[in-house]
Amino acid sequence: MTQFRKVLSIQAGQPTSDGAGVKLTRVFGGPGIELFDPFLMLDEFGSDTPDDYIAGFPPHPHRGFETVTYMLEGRMRHEDHMGNVGLLQGGGVQWMTAARGVIHSEMPEQEEGVMRGFQLWLNLPGKSKMGDAGYDDIQPERVPRLTTQNSVDVVVIAGQFDDGQVQQAGAVQRPDTEPQYFDFHIPAGKGVSPIVPEGHRVLLYVYEGEVEIAGCAQTLGQSRLARLSENGQVQLNSATGAKVLLIAGKPLNEPIVQYGPFVMNSREEIEQALRDFRDDKLTA
Repeated sequence: MTQFRKVLSIQAGQPTSDGAGVKLTRVFGGPGIELFDPFLMLDEFGSDTPDDYIAGFPPHPHRGFETVTYMLEGRMRHEDHMGNVGLLQGGGVQWMTAARGVIHSEMPEQEEGVMRGFQLWLNLPGKSKMGDAGYDDIQPERVPRLTTQNSVDVVVIAGQFDDGQVQQAGAVQRPDTEPQYFDFHIPAGKGVSPIVPEGHRVLLYVYEGEVEIAGCAQTLGQSRLARLSENGQVQLNSATGAKVLLIAGKPLNEPIVQYGPFVMNSREEIEQALRDFRDDKLTA
């Protein structure tokens, strides 16, 4: 008998703003982030009103984790202290490893139109938090896409997609947390059964439509996040069609201490990060 992963919780994101006033939805983040380990935060942004996004994210610091920005529509320009300049556009991904320190900006490269996408924060293990920073500007043509035998379109951002019939490595592979990050476009009456390693945290976020999760009597509606148990199979079906993010990773099971854009393992390390930023040593 097939054992499906249980739904541990379902929640809606909360409207907020960040950067210089960009309006967004915080799907999860803040108190209780240990439940989402190794992930720290997921933001969804989407608006066709320039005032909601035009101020962007002026220069700001990070330490101790990775940021993954996945664009659906719109154009953002990245610049950082390492001299990297990248144009993030629809279908593309920015994967930035802050590690010991990054100071960067993300500013709209448009004055009108739709700006839509997601930013995910992925924790780093303690051994890597003070390692070298890195940045990868992954243009749309470098992000693998496939269609399953059941007509589901899959964007494979990270990890390895495998449903027992087709396999595809993603644009990014990471050690320690071993993230899987897929965007499923499920037609009406179809479904998908991705293989996720036992013991990995699994999060599902529906950004269009609604899905049924096998083993759960409750339908997961639009703008809802489900956190699943760490063992069993995942099976998603949609009667009417849906677009769903699957985000999975290996928990680090380490202490998480966060102060704004700094995520470390202890209060002392956070205090050091604040001193380093104050003394212009964050990226040294």
